[in-house]
Amino acid sequence: MPIQLEDNIKCPKLFFIYITSKVNNMYKRIIIRATFTLCMALFANESFAQGPNNSGTYYQKADGQKGSSLKTALADIISNHTTISYDGLLDAYKTTDKRSDGKVWDMYSNTTNFTFDKDKAGNYKKEGDVYNREHSVPQSWFSKASPMKSDLVHVVPTDGYVNNRRGNYPFGETNGEKYQSNNGFSKLGASTISGYSGIVFEPNDIYKGDFARIYFYMATCYENKISGWSGDMFNKTKYPAFKTWALEMLLKWSKEDPVSQKEIDRNKGVYQLQKNRNPFVDYPGLEEYIWGSKKDVAFSYDQYDAPTLIELPVQDINITDVYTITGIKVRSKVDKSHATENLKPGIYIINRKKVIVNP
Repeated sequence: MPIQLEDNIKCPKLFFIYITSKVNNMYKRIIIRATFTLCMALFANESFAQGPNNSGTYYQKADGQKGSSLKTALADIISNHTTISYDGLLDAYKTTDKRSDGKVWDMYSNTTNFTFDKDKAGNYKKEGDVYNREHSVPQSWFSKASPMKSDLVHVVPTDGYVNNRRGNYPFGETNGEKYQSNNGFSKLGASTISGYSGIVFEPNDIYKGDFARIYFYMATCYENKISGWSGDMFNKTKYPAFKTWALEMLLKWSKEDPVSQKEIDRNKGVYQLQKNRNPFVDYPGLEEYIWGSKKDVAFSYDQYDAPTLIELPVQDINITDVYTITGIKVRSKVDKSHATENLKPGIYIINRKKVIVNP
């Protein structure tokens, strides 16, 4: 006999109870088995369709989108976040920006060894005195407005003196004729990027991708606010959001300095505290789906096809130097395949890449 199902029957338990009350024993086992198979297939589809880095279904609503529509779909997801207080950032850094040796992870200098709390946000006369809160996107560009002012994704701890030398200059590439931090790690001077001739601040190669992905996040998360921003890198539109010279440079930086474990760990910490994620860290090369070579390809949150990333050129692919994260050379001209052998646990720079040596 035909079976009519009510709308409020839910799979699988209630459905089993309902259906077994409607049919005779002769068909009970057949129907239960078929129903169980169907429900388990549906359950598996929902349960195992997961994004990277334990993100689950966080990005599911962006599935199938591309180009500017993908950017807007991601904005709808990541803009709904907790606002951390400006003072609260200094405590947050203990979760998001702690090196393996327990010191502050500074992306503007490679000679600092700041201790949390003890060395924070005080007076400084030189590089290495204190660390403070650096707005990767200068806060003057968005009039110090909330929630951008204290967004943990882009406000990072850096050396106070180097931060001050950067001021609110845009990121770029330069010969550093105006200023260079210790070891020439960060530089300030006239732009050498085609399309922009102003003064720029250049972060070190090992962090250029980090900052590029931060800028992609900011342009996405705050696409509805960006029309009111100033600064020479943005063009006041939701899409593409960046001026051509800046976008081309950031896309290049992101390719040349791919996502590192440091960024993945920081993204996890940000999510823990601020309750949102940087999709450009979770999905390496995602920017290509919005602004680059794959902007006509639909995004899949659980079957993501990462674009091929290029490696930075080195003089000899088999020979390398090894540095600590603070810039101290610990090995010189060693065979690349043995570069990490017998190193103490920690974070090292090898071939201009961040490498983590586990215990």
